[in-house]
Amino acid sequence: MPGVAELAIIFTFTIPLVLIVGVLVLIALKILKGGGGKARTRIEEEEARMIQDIHRGLMKMEDRIEALETLLFDEKRKGTNQ
Repeated sequence: MPGVAELAIIFTFTIPLVLIVGVLVLIALKILKGGGGKARTRIEEEEARMIQDIHRGLMKMEDRIEALETLLFDEKRKGTNQ
């Protein structure tokens, strides 16, 4: 049966080792889970909104370009028919 000195030595090395392993496991889980939590979700939502705004702007620009092309082709056609 180990004495008090041996138990003290065992606990002196075991407890920090268990704590270090536990912290490493928690860090690994956070990395695998995606980490960041609410802050990351908020950033992703903001990025999604920005992308949607850019898409809407590009769609409006495409409509304007099509309208301008129509006007130009109509004028060109009128000019060649006369």
